Amino acid sequence: MSLSLISSMATREVLAQLAADFTRSSGIAVNAEAAGGVDVAKRISAGAAHDVVVLAANAIDKLIAEGRVSGARVDLVRSGVAIAVREGAARPPVATEEEVKAAVQAAPTLSYSTGPSGVYLEKLFARWGILEAVRPRIVVPPPGVPVASLVADGRAALGFQQLSELMNVPGVVVLGPLPDAIQTMTVFSGGVCAASTQADAARQLLGFL
Repeated sequence: MSLSLISSMATREVLAQLAADFTRSSGIAVNAEAAGGVDVAKRISAGAAHDVVVLAANAIDKLIAEGRVSGARVDLVRSGVAIAVREGAARPPVATEEEVKAAVQAAPTLSYSTGPSGVYLEKLFARWGILEAVRPRIVVPPPGVPVASLVADGRAALGFQQLSELMNVPGVVVLGPLPDAIQTMTVFSGGVCAASTQADAARQLLGFL
């Protein structure tokens, strides 16, 4: 038996590790795949043949409403946003809201995901009154391309992304999380795909996660 698990990039590393642990304990193989969250949601919405899907909680709720995910949502991860620069680059202070705002205004280029954290950041920049001023400098990552890679190769001077996607990436230095005053936590949740033909095993995997 083999299960197919698909997720957004934010939870890719931890899910791959846990899937391997699940296989060792249960004997059930797991093929774990990750892609951009928007792309994954579209695939599942179109009826793609996977057993378990892990996305931001609101995306899972939408798939449940569409009948593409069966049963209840299972919340798995709470993840905050962090800030990164290229290794060797200047490291602006980001301990306070004003410091983050100043770093954004000073950055020649910046990047953030098209997922929940990116939507939040656009609203934050708009509240600060700087969104239109910085918009020409925003580098939009192609689907499935992590912000960290844009920072590492110099295409973006300042990167915002879930910490899990920035840490341990060669060529990238994490400056720290967003300060508490402006931090946003995204809940990533799992569900059993309605297209699954192995629902019991899929629920077993979700329970393990």
